[in-house]
Amino acid sequence: MRLQPVLAGVVTALVGFSSAFAVVLTGLRAAGADERQAASGLLVLCLASGLVALGLGLRDRIPISIAWSTPGAALLISTGPPAGGFAAAIGAFLLCGVLVVVAGLVPAVGRLIALIPVPIASAMLAGVLVELCLAPVRALAEVPLLAAPVIAVWALISRFARTWAVPAALVVAAVTIGLTGPGLGGVTLAPALVWTTPTFDLATVVGIGIPLFLVTMASQNVPGAAVLAQYGYAAPMRPILATTGLATIVSAPFGGHAVNLAAISAALAAGPDAHPDPRRRWLASVTAGVALAVLGLGAGLAAALLVLSPPVLIEAVAGLALLGALAGALSSAVSEPDRREAAAITFVVTAAGVGFLGIGAAFWGLLAGTGVSLLHRRRTPAEPVTSPR
Repeated sequence: MRLQPVLAGVVTALVGFSSAFAVVLTGLRAAGADERQAASGLLVLCLASGLVALGLGLRDRIPISIAWSTPGAALLISTGPPAGGFAAAIGAFLLCGVLVVVAGLVPAVGRLIALIPVPIASAMLAGVLVELCLAPVRALAEVPLLAAPVIAVWALISRFARTWAVPAALVVAAVTIGLTGPGLGGVTLAPALVWTTPTFDLATVVGIGIPLFLVTMASQNVPGAAVLAQYGYAAPMRPILATTGLATIVSAPFGGHAVNLAAISAALAAGPDAHPDPRRRWLASVTAGVALAVLGLGAGLAAALLVLSPPVLIEAVAGLALLGALAGALSSAVSEPDRREAAAITFVVTAAGVGFLGIGAAFWGLLAGTGVSLLHRRRTPAEPVTSPR
């Protein structure tokens, strides 16, 4: 019983890391990072997330799980390399961190974000995710002998233990890469933090920084707080946002795109499987933070896996990991009949991946959908005033 929260924390870290590190590495490479910069980004995200989870868990004695923004990494993939290269992307990461801190310290900012209709925000997220979620199909067509076992194992394991389906698929992918790839000769496995001096490009800040902030808030911080509430914990959002925003700012020059509340894996540390006594479950999130920081030491090996494999194969694993998020986003996008058309426009514009004025499609999708939603908004008829008799 004493070891139960510790074991739950280790499982939380293993599942969170193995299910999403491929998305992070692919996103950073898509944003212009080289192999060393991408590995540095993964390492610093693990270290920063682990330290924040450790600090908040010890401070508040509730299971606050911290992770990186997986939908944010998918956004980087859909946006592609900015005109200013990876240095400009770093500037956008810094802006995201600043906005998260401001959202924690200034309540008006949080209320402003809440004005964005949920179907519109969900449709933007779905548009960001859909391209990556198509990767398993593309992989099956391009490298069928490598992709078929990965997809088959994922489908089989998800039938019996959904939590472990993506990690199992990743193991199969690693084995096939090891058997068919060129080997690790000449590949640097030791992780290292690599500094990249940020630059600030207006188009990149608007096209990546602002959508990254919105996606992180809507897809990580808000659901993460909801998971804690589901298990009876009131998340202290002001210190959480301030701390994760500062962690993002510190991590950004080393390649970290966003640190935030965990959403999917949060239930592993906050639920009864972590410990029957809710007052003891904070040990699981603290253990998960320490374990995630340790797992970051494998960032070099993880980056090597990405380099040695056919790109579409790792993208396929990442796509499998995000299918659940895509399904949830699509369901939320069409949940309100009056906003379905606006949500569809948001999705189409975002999924098209076409930028204008150097600004990525996610921003234009959000702008188009919000504009149509406001244009078609129906006013509630005023009730007739009756004079007293």
